[in-house]
Amino acid sequence: MAPADPGPRLTVASYNIHRCIGTDGRRDVERVARVIESLDADIIALQEVESRRASADGPMQIDVLAHLVGLTAVSGPTIERADGHFGNALLTRLPIRAVRKLDLTFRRREPRGAIDVDFDVGGTHVRVIATHLGLLPRERRHQVQRILETTADQREGVIVRLGDINEWLVAGRPLRWLHRRFGQCRAQRTFPAWFPIFALDRIWVHPKDALVCFDAKITMEARVASDHLPVRAELALAAVTPARDSLA
Repeated sequence: MAPADPGPRLTVASYNIHRCIGTDGRRDVERVARVIESLDADIIALQEVESRRASADGPMQIDVLAHLVGLTAVSGPTIERADGHFGNALLTRLPIRAVRKLDLTFRRREPRGAIDVDFDVGGTHVRVIATHLGLLPRERRHQVQRILETTADQREGVIVRLGDINEWLVAGRPLRWLHRRFGQCRAQRTFPAWFPIFALDRIWVHPKDALVCFDAKITMEARVASDHLPVRAELALAAVTPARDSLA
């Protein structure tokens, strides 16, 4: 008897690329692109993408990365300048249904935000929220509360919440709140890349049964390309049923 069809699969990843400056101090966009390609992911959330034009009509860093890996880019800068911008981005090979931007800036702290994107994957609604949270605990608490508010009414499909959450404390309130809403996410140490101690880069999936595997990309090139290691998760969308879709 033939094995049961596992249904559509989805692979997502998150990577703080540190402006494409590696642990060796070199800025190398092509090296970061090779690490991104090695993830073989359908959706990749990027943080600390810095784009400054070398000339008036020169390409942005995210456009160069998208070209090198052959994916579509969604830019979500949090700091915009006359000569470029800095912040979040998302790369994907999937058709995009809708894009929203969330402002997560807290008081006079560094501007922060999230990219909130809808996909249709084999008939399943997949919502991806990619972000880079702030450095202060009260800042992160404010930002996580905003993200939870935006997903409070969703009752169907899959929600993927991923990015660099900058939460150093395993018992921190932002982690507890996210675990309570989306389910306990697996942790891998990702920072600093050369000798990782902290699990700063995370992926939550709701419903949690959709998560098949989660790991960090640990290669010599990944250890050097940025100060963070990328993380990757595989989802089985056949695990999504109406009974499991509620976030209540």
